Amino acid sequence: MTDVILDVGNLTQADVVNVARWGATVRLGAAGRRAMETSAAIIDEYAASETAVYGVSTGFGALAATYIPEDRRRELQLSLIRSHAAGMGPRVEGEVVRAMMLLRSRSLAMGYSGARPELVDLYLAMLVAGITPVVHEYGSLGASGDLAPLAHIALALIGEGIVVVDGVDRMAADALKEADLKRLVLRAKEGLALINGTDGILGMLILALHDLGTLLVSADVIAAMTVEALLGTDRAFRADLIALRPQPGQQVSAANMMRVMAGSRIVASHRTDDVRVQDAYSLRCTPQVHGAARDTLTHVSQVAENELHSAIDNPMVLPDGTVESCGNFHGAPVAFACDFLSIAAAEVGAIAERRLDRLLDPARSHGLPAFLTEDPGVSSGYMIAHYTAVSVAAENRRLAAPASVDSMPTSAMQEDHVSMGWGAARKLRAIVDNLARILAVELVAACQALELRAPLLPGPVSSAVVEVVREHIPHLGADRNLSPELEIATGLVRSGAVRKAAETVAGPLT
Repeated sequence: MTDVILDVGNLTQADVVNVARWGATVRLGAAGRRAMETSAAIIDEYAASETAVYGVSTGFGALAATYIPEDRRRELQLSLIRSHAAGMGPRVEGEVVRAMMLLRSRSLAMGYSGARPELVDLYLAMLVAGITPVVHEYGSLGASGDLAPLAHIALALIGEGIVVVDGVDRMAADALKEADLKRLVLRAKEGLALINGTDGILGMLILALHDLGTLLVSADVIAAMTVEALLGTDRAFRADLIALRPQPGQQVSAANMMRVMAGSRIVASHRTDDVRVQDAYSLRCTPQVHGAARDTLTHVSQVAENELHSAIDNPMVLPDGTVESCGNFHGAPVAFACDFLSIAAAEVGAIAERRLDRLLDPARSHGLPAFLTEDPGVSSGYMIAHYTAVSVAAENRRLAAPASVDSMPTSAMQEDHVSMGWGAARKLRAIVDNLARILAVELVAACQALELRAPLLPGPVSSAVVEVVREHIPHLGADRNLSPELEIATGLVRSGAVRKAAETVAGPLT
């Protein structure tokens, strides 16, 4: 990883993942610093005047009509951060908090928020020093930004609240001091600028996009292994047939599956004299479902890309010196995207569970033993592993219900329509996490089934994946505790190890 230099509109999705998850270092660039200084000077002029400007010389939300005298305007910003840090519930993952810190810095660095560069400098220094504020699960409606979560982060800038350093809870003031960082005294508009953004929703969406991109390739690989093990045909995935419906994602998934099944002795064994004329939908239509998910991923990735180049705040400080209220903080664009991607990811898991079910059912698996055990009756094989996959798939169905249609009014009806984008992003992360589990169960079952087809051999790509799995999980003979092995398999899917194993033979898969 190279250092990330944060300037006006230059941050990429890969930068967000590298900083949030892998600890890449980041600093504010010269263009961003100049933009912030210019914007902050405009706010300083308004702060010293009698002009009523929202968030500078007035209260917030339903209190927007309350005028704040000049001698209390810094107190106004401090009170805002303290009052809005009202989150509850479990802690949000550290990588999400780090993404929020980076993304709020990104928006401020565009120079439309009236904040000094010192705020971004401190946030980025905290990222480099590994100082992560504690943020709670509940509190954001994704309307006037992720107010409560961002307020908990902003507390650390002023030396208040709790942070985590090297896995240990610390008081923010102590952690800053030990890192030789100085807490800030907020000036006019800066408290509002620190919390009026959709950075939590966007951060979680970008992390989910990264993870789901890997899972969709792995899903193609595992699905092809299942089709192979079930004596399915690869003819339905031929390029000439797929081209008759020119959906781009479908073409990619079908091509991936063809490459996985290439050279398979198992597939070749039933090319002729097979009384079946077509496979079940869960096999034959896999590229159509996986492909639709890919197309959704492409669309949602563009939404995230647009958001990465957006100034998110209210009010906005414009280059001509005016300060105008707007609605750019509303989370609807990213909330809808999270909900749409949740539906797609849940369906990839749903069709995987159906393929898994066919592998385990001797009435539909074309010669495989019941539940893939060589001693059915005494042994139950992967029977209950399938139960686990079903329970996770059912959970994903529940989570796929859109959050963004569930607006509830707040702030004495001033904020009378909210996006619920934070909830949409939280459940998207859960669905993506669950998808890895479903694919993991299908993976171990497909490996077992391919081995049970001996002396017929799977294709070279499938064999490479089986080999990697067998380095960690042995062939299932007599029943044993499967839970640890399923966790290992989930790690292989989630980390991209399955994809990498396939690509050692097939070349890059997309």
